[in-house]
Amino acid sequence: MKSDRAQPAKPAASLRSDRAQPAKPAASLWRTAAAILRKDLAIEWRTKESVPAMALFTVVVYVLFHFGLDRDSLDGELASGVLWVTLVLAAIIGVTRLFAAEREQGGIDGLLLAPVDRTALFVAKATGLFLYLLALEVVAVPVFGVLLLGPNLIDALPHLLAILVAADVGLAAVGALVSALASESNARELIVPLLLLPLLVPLLIAAASATEPLMRPTPVAEDFGRWLAFLGGYDLLFGLIALAVFDFLLDD
Repeated sequence: MKSDRAQPAKPAASLRSDRAQPAKPAASLWRTAAAILRKDLAIEWRTKESVPAMALFTVVVYVLFHFGLDRDSLDGELASGVLWVTLVLAAIIGVTRLFAAEREQGGIDGLLLAPVDRTALFVAKATGLFLYLLALEVVAVPVFGVLLLGPNLIDALPHLLAILVAADVGLAAVGALVSALASESNARELIVPLLLLPLLVPLLIAAASATEPLMRPTPVAEDFGRWLAFLGGYDLLFGLIALAVFDFLLDD
């Protein structure tokens, strides 16, 4: 009978296209992360709740140091410590507010029920925090240079930018994880610093140690490569840990 005749085989090109289908989940993850990131940036642009508060805090602290200390007394070690401790404390403001919109408006439930990889949520939040930190440093570093360090900062700027970016990556990964963990709590303003600061101790030590030679009267890149490699290892380690536990963290 005609219905018993064998069906024609699929062309080889069609078979190859079928095998290429597993690549779609990765593309879907990045599309979802980009959509969440655009939403977060639009909210921040409209409300201006995080970045302006972080920048204002940093400027106020540097002004206080400017009047409380003689600028000439700031050697490399003290200047580096003031720069990084202030930046980390300002970052806590952004970390605390990272999941605030979703929790306050119930949007997190929709994200968790949607048929998308939850890793996209972490990628979007960490990327958003990274961009907040970069925006903060665009304001904070020049103010720090003018008020506390003087013209020497210009000579050290290329190396300092590399340290800032490497430290921001690790801070964003750890900050997004801690923010998700504390977002369900009514006392997240207290819990975030208690959880975040101990995890950032290695990053703070490495960043301050790498920056210290750059803040001397004659800037030098002393042990720069070693400390930058340490920051890269920190970023990789805590980034992988955050990716591994983030999904389970949201279930809890």
